[in-house]
Amino acid sequence: MKHTFFDKVIVGILVLLVLVFIGIASYTSYATQRVLLDTKQKNLKNESALLVEQTIYSYIHGTTSLEGLQERLNEFENTLQTNVWYCAKNGNLIKVSQPDRFGKLPYNLVDMDSKIDLEKGFTKVGNFYGIFDGIVISVGIPIFKQGKLMGFMVLHTTADEINEVQDDILSITYIPFLIMILVVMIVLIYFFSTVLRPIAKINQTAREYAKGNFELKTGVKRNDEIGELSDSLEYMGGELSKLDEYRKNFIANISHDFRSPLTSIKGYLEAMLDGTIPVDKYDRYLKIVLDESKRLTKLTSSLIELNSFDTYGPVLKRRKFDILDVIQSTQNTVEGSCGEKKIDLCLKCNTKNTIVYADKIKIEQVVYNLIDNAIKFSPKGGKITVTVYDKNGKIFISVKDEGPGIEKKNQNKVWERFYKEDSSRGKDKRGTGLGLSITKEIIRAHGENINLISTEGAGSEFVFSLPREDNAEKDHVKQ
Repeated sequence: MKHTFFDKVIVGILVLLVLVFIGIASYTSYATQRVLLDTKQKNLKNESALLVEQTIYSYIHGTTSLEGLQERLNEFENTLQTNVWYCAKNGNLIKVSQPDRFGKLPYNLVDMDSKIDLEKGFTKVGNFYGIFDGIVISVGIPIFKQGKLMGFMVLHTTADEINEVQDDILSITYIPFLIMILVVMIVLIYFFSTVLRPIAKINQTAREYAKGNFELKTGVKRNDEIGELSDSLEYMGGELSKLDEYRKNFIANISHDFRSPLTSIKGYLEAMLDGTIPVDKYDRYLKIVLDESKRLTKLTSSLIELNSFDTYGPVLKRRKFDILDVIQSTQNTVEGSCGEKKIDLCLKCNTKNTIVYADKIKIEQVVYNLIDNAIKFSPKGGKITVTVYDKNGKIFISVKDEGPGIEKKNQNKVWERFYKEDSSRGKDKRGTGLGLSITKEIIRAHGENINLISTEGAGSEFVFSLPREDNAEKDHVKQ
């Protein structure tokens, strides 16, 4: 089963909390035990000092009998709940408080453990060599008088009190631990609802986009980084949807634009081979075949050029040149087309400085595309006006025709690849639908703009700008 990031976070935090609690509990238990043992040892030593002063010394001096010593030791245990063993200085056991509750007692302490030093004392925790049934704290204390060892005393007290205190302290630590668990769970729930759940939605949406379902939305609306990620993903989905639609339209358009001339070429050649077209008419139909071949060549070249734009952008070789020379050269190129439709191609220049800084070859292509486009739109006997003027340190070139114009809702579509509209194409349907797309890419690569102004029934005007030579360096620094 696949584990989510949230599962790993939950398990990781819970394991961490358990380890922290075990560490805290272990340290608390150890530290508490050490403190209680030290305290108990000090109390036993104080109790032994009192017992020595009040009882042992009197027995040593002979003022208290052996029976009196036994009675005093029993009273001491009953009062302080501490069992007392009194030994001679050689370790022989003399008297034990409440001896009846013991089975067999040792004759000598040293015989029990040779490591016991009667002049230094000891502290032990356990059943004291199997004498007691439970855990006791045993403290061995030598008895000195005037620097001379007079005897040895062992005090035994139960460890139940220490265990009870330890249990109480551990019980107290459970409460903050449970509170900490509760707080962590609240934080995790909040983290899940505000971070992980939106991320899961974004991830699911991304998977749907990968499957081609670009209509799905994340549903995450927030004013933070996750909201920005959601918006970016939805924007990407919208762009991918457009790209997918463009791809489908691209395939449909290019298939249509290639199929038409190929069908014509194939049909005419088959007709010539099977004798449907007589030999005396070969020249006419071979010219048609040649024109269709040129159309295919132009379409292929345009596609290759656009593809290079998509990958690297147009590679520009900028230099200074006179834009009027480019326009006049284009006028000479289209003179035949204008003559066929009796179109008046007029050039107006409203500025003295017409030197621009741009890629001359690319701008020649732009000017040709716009003028050729205007010729196609213009009716017979119409007029095309090319105007050059200076504004805000830039050179503007306007190409205006008197064609049927373009509907407002379709004006932005003219920049799309393969876009063709019958009302704006007139009777000439031989265009590839790529000229204006290439034109816009070239102008955009120069860091300039191209705009369309069109009114139905009154014609269309395309206006683009180029950097003037004296402002070229300044504009380059800004970019």
